[in-house]
Amino acid sequence: MKSNTKYWIGFNLVKGIGPVRLEKLLQYFGDIQSAWEARSYQLQAACLNETLLQRMIDIRNRVSLDVMEQEIFSQGIKVLTWDDPEYPDRLRQITQSPFVLYIKGEIDTDDIWAVAIIGTRRYSAYGQQVAENLSHTLAQNGITIISGLARGIDGIAHKAALAAGGRTIAVLGSGLDTIYPPEHRDLANEITKQGALIGDYPLGTPPDGSNFPPRNRIISGLSKCIIVIEAGEKSGALITATYAAEQGKEVFSVPGKVTAPMSKGTNLLIKQGAHPLLDPQDVLDMLNMTLVAEQRIVRKALPGDSKEAVLYQTVGDEPLHVDEISSLVDLPIEEVTSTLALMELKGMVRKTFGMKYMAIQELSARYYGKLNQDREGK
Repeated sequence: MKSNTKYWIGFNLVKGIGPVRLEKLLQYFGDIQSAWEARSYQLQAACLNETLLQRMIDIRNRVSLDVMEQEIFSQGIKVLTWDDPEYPDRLRQITQSPFVLYIKGEIDTDDIWAVAIIGTRRYSAYGQQVAENLSHTLAQNGITIISGLARGIDGIAHKAALAAGGRTIAVLGSGLDTIYPPEHRDLANEITKQGALIGDYPLGTPPDGSNFPPRNRIISGLSKCIIVIEAGEKSGALITATYAAEQGKEVFSVPGKVTAPMSKGTNLLIKQGAHPLLDPQDVLDMLNMTLVAEQRIVRKALPGDSKEAVLYQTVGDEPLHVDEISSLVDLPIEEVTSTLALMELKGMVRKTFGMKYMAIQELSARYYGKLNQDREGK
């Protein structure tokens, strides 16, 4: 762990200090350590009211951050913060991204291909069959399955992904040392071997009901899209779907019987504009995920070079014609088109109509940061 990680952990212990307030503190003090060690009047001047100030003072007086950090480390848990380049890029882009992530297991660069599968705890035989088939098929195609470790559809999705030999990530609404539901402890242990447990709650945090709606923003934030399989009208899965829509993610919903209570939510989502999911291929086609395996092979066999870094920085969110790209980077058109073709296969850019290209922004910052370093060093 980095030397300043403990201060991030400290702020995470103060109930009421979330991403918005911490951002204000960082802007005011300049760095996390200075914010943590600031005097009371400085903290009040920054943004803390009397209640939050007293909570923070209590934590500073009562808790040894060195001991807390060591306890986390001793349990095999990693801590990622906004300062860490390993922090998931896609999650970093959402509004109010968690400033601390606790991780048990491994986050992989291949997790950029991730789909959330969520649904009701009170599932039907139909829901179980769909969840098993969908999760198994997507996992076999190299897609990481993300869910919430809950009873019902969540647990089924995790198990099916593991059975397929794929990766899966569980986002908890409690501390990583407090597995809920308790009957999923063995499942959680298996997930750490083929994925990770993730949460933003400190160790010892119980699975209170109020914790789960906020954690759903992490489920959607880590995913390329959300799939809802059976959900009531007031289901937590619908909260996740709402987060996904706000984050600009695609939402898929599995249609069900109009008379079934567990299908009211999913059918409502379709009525509101979610994609009706009839086959796993619908997801692969919609998100251009059919070449995931090929992209992985090419990325590992042919590492990027400075030319790719230049082109990736030049190609933005909006489609840009290859002639304009060639002019901007001052490279021959033939060289640009051949490099872009390879980058498309790697999943770095996407070709649109009329020989135009746009960047795929979800790729690892570390990967492209290294390319930039290599380019600048030459």
